[in-house]
Amino acid sequence: MKILIRNLERSVPEDELLALFTPFGQVESCTIVMDKETGKSKGFGFVEMTNPREAIKAIKGLNTLKVRGVGMRVKAAAEE
Repeated sequence: MKILIRNLERSVPEDELLALFTPFGQVESCTIVMDKETGKSKGFGFVEMTNPREAIKAIKGLNTLKVRGVGMRVKAAAEE
């Protein structure tokens, strides 16, 4: 299940984001979207988890969690 993370403090690296999700279960991938020109975070990213139940627990557990002083928004990503 693909999860969208918005309102992410721009200094948070991928390994820190990954560390937030791993207690909830197996993480397939973790990506923070970067600006091509500046190489800096755009303030959002995606985490993909193998087990949908674990993903839902992660969404419920992490939505609105303050990371580096900013409350991130976590929800299921829209499927294409």
